[in-house]
Amino acid sequence: MKGAWPILGHLSLLNGSQTPHKTLGALADKYGALFTIKLGVKEALVLSNWEMSKELFTTNDLAVSSRPKLVAVEVMSYNQAFVGLSPYGPYWRELRKIVTFEFLSNRRIEQLSHIRVSEVQTSFKELCNLCVDNKKQNESSYSCATLVDMKEWLEHLTFNIIVRMVVGKRYFGVVHVEGKEKAERFMKNLDEFMKLMGTFTVADGVPCLRWLDFGGYEKAMKATAEEMDKLLSEWLEEHREKKGLDGKVKGDQDFMDVMISALNGAPIDGFDADTICKATTLVSSIMNHLLKCCEH
Repeated sequence: MKGAWPILGHLSLLNGSQTPHKTLGALADKYGALFTIKLGVKEALVLSNWEMSKELFTTNDLAVSSRPKLVAVEVMSYNQAFVGLSPYGPYWRELRKIVTFEFLSNRRIEQLSHIRVSEVQTSFKELCNLCVDNKKQNESSYSCATLVDMKEWLEHLTFNIIVRMVVGKRYFGVVHVEGKEKAERFMKNLDEFMKLMGTFTVADGVPCLRWLDFGGYEKAMKATAEEMDKLLSEWLEEHREKKGLDGKVKGDQDFMDVMISALNGAPIDGFDADTICKATTLVSSIMNHLLKCCEH
């Protein structure tokens, strides 16, 4: 498509009041179902025809199987260690195989089904106890109704289920007051992580301007990534200590246990085992965030 500005390309077209997909839709009506635009100095292909899309993602799927290395991806995903953000190649294929067969298989999900049942039962029991305690404290009152923030209750329930499956911990609950602060901090960081991961920085379009860090986005990304890495490293160290002298975990294995055993300290295509464990654990935590958003 013509009309690209020097250095900025067609970024000015996406800076209007309309959302990007509407702008691109209008351009498709004008230039056809297949055209290219320049996002800064990088060229992008815009396709809006289902027949061509089908051919692209079947016959010519290798041409679009990789993923761009944006600033957020580099800084916050351990330099593309996330299975969903890594480029197509040996690392992606090997990690996808491990995640699919070791964690997302029907057998593994069935083995961890008792966690979902246990958390739901425990959460309802705590809710019931809260109502009983409130009734005892307000026996003289005409109304013994107990106010419960159901949005928060569902958030905590979902968080407990996922985190127990991923790292074997339960943070929210009446008997887990000490972990509540850490869990709330983690959820806050996760919200900030998701917000920054979807941020398109100037450096993504014009890499030579990265050193200026317009808007301070990269600085914020590094701070959030560092905070997340502290907790992930803590979880990883706890799981190593949990193993006995024989190197086996007693009881149920959570996702991090499975990853440690599957990797057995061996790197994959330049990524060390610790980085891979932390990256895949964080991806699983992001799944919790998305589930929470669906509930809302």
